[in-house]
Amino acid sequence: MKRYDHLGIRCPKLGGEVTFAYCRYEQGNLPCPRTIGCWRDHVPVEAYLREVLTPGEFAGCFNELPKDRVSVIFEAVEAARKRE
Repeated sequence: MKRYDHLGIRCPKLGGEVTFAYCRYEQGNLPCPRTIGCWRDHVPVEAYLREVLTPGEFAGCFNELPKDRVSVIFEAVEAARKRE
């Protein structure tokens, strides 16, 4: 699946372009809850995620309500500060 990491699409949460790699690790070791919906037409994302995540991780990740855009932006800014 890493062969798709360079691909980019517009993120509905952030409002800009992100790579597949970002979506796969948006929550640390877990993918963004919207990954399946966003990438479904581009890569075999659901099958891949079911292979690499435990059933509990998959359910926990994709059964939660998505965060609102403002929360996501603040979290992204905080994550960027920590990387610097």
